[in-house]
Amino acid sequence: MEVVIEGAVIRSAPDFHRFLAQALDFGPYYGANLSALWDRLTTDVERPVEIVWKDAHLSRAAFGENVFDQIRDLLLRVQEQDRANDESKRFSVTFD
Repeated sequence: MEVVIEGAVIRSAPDFHRFLAQALDFGPYYGANLSALWDRLTTDVERPVEIVWKDAHLSRAAFGENVFDQIRDLLLRVQEQDRANDESKRFSVTFD
């Protein structure tokens, strides 16, 4: 599954959490925070998943560097955790 995040549209961390929760069907009990995001992405989301964050620099400017970098780093850690898996069972993320 490919999920495209549009940096021109996703302008805050709450926007990001809402968008990803809907795109990946996190359900009504998703906590919309980094801990909940880690839990969902590492245990609940069926693979493969490819996230493409277009115009990520626009989201970074809108979120603030610290908030954006925390989300980016978490996504990259999930990708790294899946690196040893078969391609059909990987999470990947790119920032354009």
